[in-house]
Amino acid sequence: MKVLIVEDALPLATVYGHHLSRAGIDTLHVETGREALSRIRKGGVSVVLLDLQLPDMNGMDVLETIREEQLPVTVVVVTSSGSIKTAVDAMQAGAYDFIVKPVAEERLVTTTRNALERETLTEVVAEVRKPTSSGTTKGFVGSSLPMTAVYKMIESVARSSASVFITGESGTGKEVCAEAIHKSSPRAKGPFVPLNCAAIPKDLIESEIFGHVKGAFTGATSDRDGAAARADGGTLFLDEICELELNLQAKLLRFLQSGTVQKVGSDSLKKVDVRILCATNRDPLDEVESGRFREDLYYRLHVLPIGLPPLRARGADILELARHFLTQFAKEEGKVFEGFSVEAEETLMAHAWPGNVREMQNTIRNLVVLNEGPIVEAEMLTTLQGRTPSPRRDPGRVPRQMPVSPAGQPAAVTGGTGPWPEITLALGQPFETLEKQIIEATIEACGGSLPKTARVLQVSPSTLYRKKEIWAAQDQGSEDAEEAIETA
Repeated sequence: MKVLIVEDALPLATVYGHHLSRAGIDTLHVETGREALSRIRKGGVSVVLLDLQLPDMNGMDVLETIREEQLPVTVVVVTSSGSIKTAVDAMQAGAYDFIVKPVAEERLVTTTRNALERETLTEVVAEVRKPTSSGTTKGFVGSSLPMTAVYKMIESVARSSASVFITGESGTGKEVCAEAIHKSSPRAKGPFVPLNCAAIPKDLIESEIFGHVKGAFTGATSDRDGAAARADGGTLFLDEICELELNLQAKLLRFLQSGTVQKVGSDSLKKVDVRILCATNRDPLDEVESGRFREDLYYRLHVLPIGLPPLRARGADILELARHFLTQFAKEEGKVFEGFSVEAEETLMAHAWPGNVREMQNTIRNLVVLNEGPIVEAEMLTTLQGRTPSPRRDPGRVPRQMPVSPAGQPAAVTGGTGPWPEITLALGQPFETLEKQIIEATIEACGGSLPKTARVLQVSPSTLYRKKEIWAAQDQGSEDAEEAIETA
């Protein structure tokens, strides 16, 4: 990662380069704005130290061009002008930080390192969010970081023939996940056979998996292939596998080891080529430790684990899913619904969704059937009335104090009209830091409601959800983000 120094004064550029080189940071140097833009467009530059007074163009014009073309660099403005207006203009134009000449070595190195870390984290988050290439998101709706990691995991395991163990709460989409793996795998042209082990009577489950011959038991009037044989050349998905009795678990283990199927009532064996995917809403290790699930079968199946996040942990996906189902069910029912009111979105976001995506489907279908559009109001969400919402912060009335840096002068910021608490911001900080402080203070004053905060700040709610996800990733640090990519 290189730092581009844009400075027409060669002595200053030399000093900056010397300071950064001693800190182990690679640098390049150009003297004009046009040279800077040309070098940035070529790639390989992560951070730009930009002088605002250039011989051919104003540094603010360079900033505007970087923002308009969405060039992937982080800009630190270096100027002899220390006015607050210049700082605000630079931040609004997209600068990450603002330092004033003469620049102390420690300040220069620290700011540059922070900018490099920010750019690294931005690249990591972009990589995690990058869409998958083989359509593995088919069947899923949502673009949150937890789901993006799931998509990448699906894409990775689909190429393998090893068993996959999917875990997650009821309603999180375990069968959707299994089918996405199958459709993205080399077995996609073969059959996908799902079997819910919890929905079949215990005395019939063996026949459902392995099949039976005529007369094997009362009611067996003809030979019948089981799910394992029907999945030959494709994928067998065993949902709620922890519901299997121990004696049947032993037979399943033998099937996995030998690849042969023995029908109930038959002495003959049939070779089949099947990939096994399984799922449970329980903790499989707890089931093993309690003696309800065979340890050898667990390790045979638990080769490639995938954990699906609950809906309450997916942030803005809640509204994305709600809009998706609203469009789908309105079309099916012949209704005209265009969207949700702010209050309805707030109700959706506040709900804990214990039934996850399945509960969301039922909720949206219910309101579509029982109401008329075009806008979904909060009172239409009757199935959520009386439910306990997820915890919220109390806005309180205590003014929120921000730390004041020695070099900056505190500026009181109020909410204008209305009973808004005051906050104190320290100038001389990056624009993103000030923005985060203002947004977080407004969220707190709005009782934790992002839709209400969006209305106050006159921005889209999705903008706030996206920023909160980025801040959460920054709080975890780049190491955690790298681990997320490795897991995916």
